[in-house]
Amino acid sequence: MAKPNHKIHALNGDSAATVTKKPKLSPSKIITDAEIQSEFSHHDTSVARINNGSFGSCPKSIISAQHQWQLQFLKQPDNFYFNILKPGILKSRSIIKTLINADHVNEVSLVDNATTAAAIVLQKIARSFAEGRYDKGDAVVMLHYAYGAVKKSVEAYVIRAGGQVIEVQLPFPVKSKEEIVTEFRKALEIGKTNGKKVRLAVIDHVTSMPSVVIPVKELVKICREENVDQVFVDAAHGIGCVDVDMKEIGADFYTSNLHKWFFCPPSVAFLYCKKSDHNENDLHHPVVSHEYGNGLAIESAWIGTRDYSAQLVVPSVLEFLDRFPGGIEGIKKRNHENVVEMGKMLAEAWGTHLGCPPEMCGSLVMIGLPDCLGISSESDTLKLRTHLRENFGVEVPFYFRAPKDEVDCATGYARISYQVYNKVADYYKFRDAINKLVTDGFTCASLPN
Repeated sequence: MAKPNHKIHALNGDSAATVTKKPKLSPSKIITDAEIQSEFSHHDTSVARINNGSFGSCPKSIISAQHQWQLQFLKQPDNFYFNILKPGILKSRSIIKTLINADHVNEVSLVDNATTAAAIVLQKIARSFAEGRYDKGDAVVMLHYAYGAVKKSVEAYVIRAGGQVIEVQLPFPVKSKEEIVTEFRKALEIGKTNGKKVRLAVIDHVTSMPSVVIPVKELVKICREENVDQVFVDAAHGIGCVDVDMKEIGADFYTSNLHKWFFCPPSVAFLYCKKSDHNENDLHHPVVSHEYGNGLAIESAWIGTRDYSAQLVVPSVLEFLDRFPGGIEGIKKRNHENVVEMGKMLAEAWGTHLGCPPEMCGSLVMIGLPDCLGISSESDTLKLRTHLRENFGVEVPFYFRAPKDEVDCATGYARISYQVYNKVADYYKFRDAINKLVTDGFTCASLPN
């Protein structure tokens, strides 16, 4: 099959010039395509890796910086702990504070991942139920498409403590953000029935599966109008993928992984906690160590002997980002443009559609798969994913959407990502693999259980 003449947006293209007010990089300092491929040369070249969203990607130079931190600890652990670790983590927190436009560095803690951050916030809510500050039956509202681990955390902490959970039933495919706003308002009304209160709203910034950018600013504003006590934004895919500004978003809590779209090694995330009387003394790391009671940021900076190197490489990541035109903002803009272009190419090739409008995509896009593949369960999506990995060298996750009464809605969707190391050939390889399956009369029913 001939390849369409798609042109991926160049690193030094005109579109990048307006994404930042920084002085232009001299040509000698701009990272080249060859240097980008070298930074990710540890990737398996036999696989079209179009799933950055799941585990992220760490450049070779950052892996080297991490190794130096690890060696520094092993060389003299006592000196590292007493004189190096805390200042190093503070420097990383200060960089994140600036990038997310927080008011104070004490509002920023570094933790292992967004799941840990969710546990911190939800344990605080559970204590409020257990200690009688919230009434039994008061509600936590969260999206139906909330990440599975966060749903389990709500079950483990909030429900067991006496809270009820209201899930916002979101449509998919999504046609507009107004659909999401409407369903969110309905859920808040349910949570307030019989005189009960909504104590916490859990809002994804970018849902994982299916992937859609949620209008968080609008939903947070609605929460304030409806007297929701506190708002937690789970932005596992946030920084480096979508706009992240704490003053504009206005949530009480916001977490984002730094290893997904910010090039850190796994695993590290930040948790922003807006300074307030509610949060000052009642946020704690789930692992209690010697720093308990000294504030969440300090507690999180020492939870016993472990590898803190992923938290310490943030300054090196910033140096890496500054080699790209526009820095992280330029990368984010180009990734979005490129993933939408590739998503449209795939949808056209398969006669399907995107899962939401381009403006509701970040660096991930959902594309409907041909109906003839016979995707009829989540089990089918996992089997198909394995089949493509093992037989075609394509790594991409799939989503099963239960059939409804609508016309022209696929039951299977692919979620593709775009990061700086990706090439057009990765997406052609995926396109051609699906086309071959269709031509061969393949169906998921033919795969072994």
